[in-house]
Amino acid sequence: MLKILKYSIFDLLRSRWSYVYFFFYLLLGFVLLFLNSDMNKAIITLMNIIIVLTPLIGTIFGIMYYYNSKEFTELLLAQPIKRSKIFMGQYIGISLSLTLSLVLGLGIPFVAYGLFKSAAIFDFTLLLVVGSFLNFIFVALAYNISLSTENKIKGFGYAILMWLFLAVIYDGLFLISLVMFNEYPLDKFSLAATMFNPIDLSRILILLKLDISALLGYTGAVFKAFFGTAYGMFSSMGILILWVLFPVLNIIRKSNKKDF
Repeated sequence: MLKILKYSIFDLLRSRWSYVYFFFYLLLGFVLLFLNSDMNKAIITLMNIIIVLTPLIGTIFGIMYYYNSKEFTELLLAQPIKRSKIFMGQYIGISLSLTLSLVLGLGIPFVAYGLFKSAAIFDFTLLLVVGSFLNFIFVALAYNISLSTENKIKGFGYAILMWLFLAVIYDGLFLISLVMFNEYPLDKFSLAATMFNPIDLSRILILLKLDISALLGYTGAVFKAFFGTAYGMFSSMGILILWVLFPVLNIIRKSNKKDF
């Protein structure tokens, strides 16, 4: 698996899109810090970008890499190598390369502007951790869709629809349900609904760490009462780990059953 992982990483590092992704975050970090020297405000702006863009990039990279390397994957499957090692090596390689571009692209400008001397280092670290989780989650979801669909066009369509649902539609349905059932106690429902969406969960974690949960109103108080505690923080990190673990286990299950 290590050889496949190494090959996947080097293959993606040779791709110009990996450098485009890296330089985009590098330029974004320098521009935000140049326009506003307050790191906390820059982190808030980055949060709004990363929460939406990172899942989209992870989804597109995951689906593209699977379909573009399908012939090479079938060649590997003809060798005496476990299927799980092949697909896990590819999955981890894609996720690590995207995470590396994100961490280096944002880390370089913030370190250059004195991140280690600022109190915002913990908020920035959480931002990178959440962004890394989103990479691993959405690459895994994209691989699940790819393994379920032979047609490349359908695969792309389903992947974009999945991202659109979790990034936009889910929030709309959530807000509509809160308005329609506002006469009922919705504390537990709000917490549960947030945990079923990794994008919403990541956003709330960062908002609470930046201590601007008052912008969320009543639900902000509910979230702060749970996610603002050490137990809530560990629980939410555990849920993000489960969001990675379950799709990965499903990749292994599907790859072992799939007829190539």
